[in-house]
Parts: sequence; structure tokens; C-alpha cells
Amino acid sequence: MLTRWRTLRQRGILGMNQRNGGFILPWNPRKHYPRVDDKLLTKRLMIEAGIPVPRLLGVVSEFHELRDVPTLLSNLPPFVIKPARGAQGNGIVVIVEPGDGRYRRSNGSYMDDDAVKQHISSILSGVFSLRGDWDSAIIEEMIVLHPAFKPITLQGVPDIRVVVYRGLPVMSMCRLPTSASSGRANLHQGAIGMGIDIASGRGIHATLRSHSLQTHIDTGHELVGFTIPHWNEVLSLAARASEVSGLGYLGVDVVIDAVHGPVLLELNARPGLAIQLANMEGLLPRLRLADSVPVEALPNWEERCHIARELFGSPS
Repeated sequence: MLTRWRTLRQRGILGMNQRNGGFILPWNPRKHYPRVDDKLLTKRLMIEAGIPVPRLLGVVSEFHELRDVPTLLSNLPPFVIKPARGAQGNGIVVIVEPGDGRYRRSNGSYMDDDAVKQHISSILSGVFSLRGDWDSAIIEEMIVLHPAFKPITLQGVPDIRVVVYRGLPVMSMCRLPTSASSGRANLHQGAIGMGIDIASGRGIHATLRSHSLQTHIDTGHELVGFTIPHWNEVLSLAARASEVSGLGYLGVDVVIDAVHGPVLLELNARPGLAIQLANMEGLLPRLRLADSVPVEALPNWEERCHIARELFGSPS
């Protein structure tokens, strides 16, 4: 155990206690947590700031509104139902083919009106919320897979996590759906984590449940060397969103729509640490390097992105 601890320390791995005490606690004011924990509030703030988000199609906040759900869902394009205060992808249902009282999900199964209403009822009851509180169900337009990702994903849509500290994008990864994750971009459910070079948007390493990969386990396509489309826009979106959040240490999740390009999916005030495995590098040295940048050198998000590329980009 002592040898392993020393190895992790040498690699600059950031642990949970150090993350919480050294970065989340001092840099994330509690008063701003609702801006990231409540997806409805996040969406409103981002829209006001001119940051693109998935189009909102409807909200269900009260149990008496359940009777109107079939009418609300009629004639909608493909959509997603999600809890406003959910976490780790729990409670999210993706409907790829809406019909007259019959809805085909991304995993190929079907739901009828009663099943949809039951799921939304569970959301309202707080089954999927962070603390079990009463919640609201968000219905928003489904993201359309960008064609560049087709060789390295299965069923679902990849998302990109950018950890932002003091407004600087310090580390990033792309979470790629697999058959094991049932099309979800969730590492805990079996998605692949692909580390991304901050400067170029190029894949530099990939892991699945702590095991290194060179290719996608389902498609066989090379992961290392794959370049994220619209990377400069992704990076700038992350820096801009961190400004709006009021938090100094957070995870910014971005998806790339085939039509609309990069859009903000959600923010996370307690970003996980598996991003270090995806990059085969610890966060701590990058965070310390970010601390060395004086405040006056960070006047706006454009300059912060420029500095981040210089500080954290991989040698070409």
C-alpha cells in the first residue's frame, strides 16, 4: 500500500479528499451550487449568456401535470427526459422515435404513455435527485450524433468533460458509449474515457474500467489520434460557462450536435477524478501550474484558453 501511495503521489494524482478540501471547498461558494445542480437554472443562465444548450421542449414540475404528458409529447421531435437535479446520468431516457402513444428508446425498447408518466412521476418524487428532494422533469431536444464520432461510438452520443480551474481549462476527456454502457456516455456504466490534448483536441490515451485501450471495443476504430471536431469552440464554451457558474473548480460537459455544433450539456461542481486515468496523468501538477498564473493574466475567456493551450497542451 505504501509503495502504491508513493507511486500515485509521484504521478501527481489528485485524491478525493485533496480535491474536496484543496479546491472545491475554497473555490466553489455554496451560494452558487444551484447554478450547476439545477439543470433548469443552468439552462436559463446559459441562454442569457448566449451559450448554446439543447432546446427545451417542456417541463413537468407537479404531479397534476402528468395527465397532460401525452399531449405535451405529441408531435415532438426525438427528445430526452431527464431529472433537473439528477446525477451520473441516472433517470435519463432518450426517445429516438416518438409515436402516437408509443416511444422507441435509444436502446431499442419501447415505452407507452403510462410508462412515460410513471417514469416522470419517479423523477418528481426525487428518485434520481442528488439528495432525494422533490424534482422536475426536463424534456429537451435530442442531440444528433456528429458524423465524425460514428467510428468511435455505439448507440448513444459521446460527451466531452473539461475540468476548469480558475477559468483555465486544465484537463479534458471524451466519454464514448459502448454496448456495455447501453449507449450512455457514463464511465461507471461501461463507457470509454479518452484523454484529450488541451491544445489540439487529439485523443492521447483511452481507458475502460482502468484498462488501457488503443481501439474502441465495439467498433475497432483507433482512439489515440482521433481529433475532436470543433475543438476550439468546445474549449471556449467551457471557459465561458465557468464564468457564468461563479465556481472556480468545476467540470463542464459539452456535446457536439450534427446541426448546432458544440452545446453545453451540464455543469458539475464536484467533477470526478477518473479523467486522470483517461489522460494517464495526474491533475495536481496542472492545478499547481494554474495557480502560478497571476490573476491579471486572465482578463477574459479568450486569453484563458490561449494560456491553457500553452500550459497544458501535449508536446507535438
